[in-house]
Amino acid sequence: MPGAAFLAIRSGLRWQRFDAGGALGGPIPSSDGGSAWAIHPPRGEKSPKSERRQRLALLGCAVFLAVCLEIAAIGSSLEGASGSADAGVATAGETVAAQTETTPGSKAQSGQEKPSANEDASLAFNLASVPAYSGSATIEVNGNAPFFSGSDLVAESHESYSELDSLGRCGVAVACVRADLMSTEERGSIGMVKPSGWHTVRCDGLVDGNYLYNRCHLIGYQLTGENANEQNLITGTRYVNTEGMGPYETKVSDYVESTGNHVLYRSTSVFEGDNLVATGVLLETESVEDGGAGVKFCVWCCNVQPDVGIDYAIGDSWLEEGTAAQASTDEPDNTASEDRAQSAELAESTESGKTTGIESASEEKTYALNTKKFHYPSCSSVNDMAEKNKQEFAGTREEVVAQGYDPCKRCSP
Repeated sequence: MPGAAFLAIRSGLRWQRFDAGGALGGPIPSSDGGSAWAIHPPRGEKSPKSERRQRLALLGCAVFLAVCLEIAAIGSSLEGASGSADAGVATAGETVAAQTETTPGSKAQSGQEKPSANEDASLAFNLASVPAYSGSATIEVNGNAPFFSGSDLVAESHESYSELDSLGRCGVAVACVRADLMSTEERGSIGMVKPSGWHTVRCDGLVDGNYLYNRCHLIGYQLTGENANEQNLITGTRYVNTEGMGPYETKVSDYVESTGNHVLYRSTSVFEGDNLVATGVLLETESVEDGGAGVKFCVWCCNVQPDVGIDYAIGDSWLEEGTAAQASTDEPDNTASEDRAQSAELAESTESGKTTGIESASEEKTYALNTKKFHYPSCSSVNDMAEKNKQEFAGTREEVVAQGYDPCKRCSP
């Protein structure tokens, strides 16, 4: 077979002869009585066809592995997307968990790892264990001991806030408060922020300040200087703001100013189901350097307003039946019936604008602010303002007046 021999030589192969048992040495008998010859590569070498098969097999394995990894990554991202929107929001009926996604505050130290209280700390708190409101703005929880772990208590200033969930609700706000975080400037406007469930509602003569709802800071402005931060503002009653959370914020502020120490502060807004207004807020604090000897508490702040009913699903409100009768008992024959009528009207619409003891404030508008005066944006005085001194406020006339601004005499807003 000169042609075949030549081909074998050119291919780097050699002819080998095998006997019937497959041993090297004799030809393998063929079916026609002849001998069979087989081509094999030299010892230690592989044929080109074998190498191609091996390369194709390896390439196939690599492609298969890459496809599997890509499918796994897509599944993981879809699962994360479905849960991340509500990761930081605590809902009643389940264990409250600290946020798994946070946004650092404006003065948070960049590049530093957040303490575990900001990442995945689990709070052994359940709303079902808290007694119903019975006249006290706050209720001690867990023996007044916060649910922090030892690793949370680090003497390092920081602050972080949960991302809003898919319903626009706040979650958890955490700060390790010290003088370097505390506010040093006069508080500015927050009227442009509309927290979930927000309504501007007047309760003249019934609520301190006449307004049912406040834009309530989860962590007080005096502690971190965070003002118009939508991740730090919930729709809270005047009662929970001033009688519930306010005194505890003052305790922390006074302690930090007098000692220069750190205080770990965590404020968790808790919502029932898909309600837009929080049922309440869990406040936890512990002074770090002295192990809680200076200030330490764990309290539930009830987001209620005495004598006012609240629909926590959407924020509507009404006078509780009998409120006006209690205020005036000289006319029992008609006061109670009038009160029931008022409550029925308010139940239909608290934004009706009728004077029934609890009503909506005037229409919200946009105003230009400058040097304690407020103007319509179209006022000619606005053109004369220096841009650095000009502010914009979105809210009601009553709100801007309550913040100490006087109306411009030229445009009379």
